[in-house]
Amino acid sequence: MTDNKLDDVAKRLVADGKGILAADESSGTIKKRFDSIGVESTADLRRDYREMMFTAVEAMRSNISGVILFDETIRQKASDGRTLVEKIESSGALPGIKVDAGTKDIPFFPGEKITEGLDGLGERLKEYHALGARFAKWRAVIDIGDGIPTDYAIGANADALARYAALCQAANIVPIVEPEVLMDGPVARHGIETCEIVTERTLNTVFDALKAARVRLEAMILKPNMVVPGKNSGAKSSPEQVAERTVRVLKRTAPAAVPGIAFLSGGQSDEEATRHLSLMNAIGPLPWKLTFSYGRALQAAALKAWGGRRENLAAAQAAFAHRARMNGLAASGKWSETLEKAA
Repeated sequence: MTDNKLDDVAKRLVADGKGILAADESSGTIKKRFDSIGVESTADLRRDYREMMFTAVEAMRSNISGVILFDETIRQKASDGRTLVEKIESSGALPGIKVDAGTKDIPFFPGEKITEGLDGLGERLKEYHALGARFAKWRAVIDIGDGIPTDYAIGANADALARYAALCQAANIVPIVEPEVLMDGPVARHGIETCEIVTERTLNTVFDALKAARVRLEAMILKPNMVVPGKNSGAKSSPEQVAERTVRVLKRTAPAAVPGIAFLSGGQSDEEATRHLSLMNAIGPLPWKLTFSYGRALQAAALKAWGGRRENLAAAQAAFAHRARMNGLAASGKWSETLEKAA
């Protein structure tokens, strides 16, 4: 694949009014979500649940540009015998794949983690490309706490993200680079100001590493957190403050060569994540597209409506379509509370 084709894939992922469905939950995470609705987590039920979203035709065609899959899902067949990858492609969306192997504690750095999965990644990416993946995702987590994050932890995670991104592009796959500053740290001082400082520090280090690794910025997507106060800080910030501070950090750190920034929802409620994204887009003009790469914030209502029962398919797809449409509007700065409630 030429540089231009990789660039085109990156642009498709951030097409106007569209965003990315993160359906790459690990087996443990999907089990917790199924437990919350009293449904057993079996391979068939996991397939049925994900197929429910991938076959919500209007939502997928109008508002979803790509779907991040888990290793199990990229290999699964739908109930009609076609692969789930084919179902996604038939809607016009691009299949993607989560390739990191999760986080582990960094020795001698209490409270800090490093993401693993670089060993053998080049070969795995070739296989995933053959299975249909055209983009990938790697998540690094940065905790805020007493004396953390350290420069070492940020740097180690940035280097891993850069090595992953370079391997992706070498395998003709667009990398989604996800450095997440977590909002659920234990520190009461974790207000919005602290989140802004740590996010700026993290993104500067990540882009330094990407440039050092000769990653082509035009053929990648950034997936950062929004700048929000920590859950345990007791602090509240207005949606306007979140939007303004997040855009400010991105203007200071993200080169204009990056075609798009697809936010994670990071523990925000469905509507909060949508509102914040819309307010950011309303600030404009911006050098990059701002859109969504949500998991729970796109799926929670649909999961509850589905409840593991085939007869609930239409209701679940309607719930998914509503959230996809609201976030599609937010990606254009056109979401409103009135539209949310009218639906």
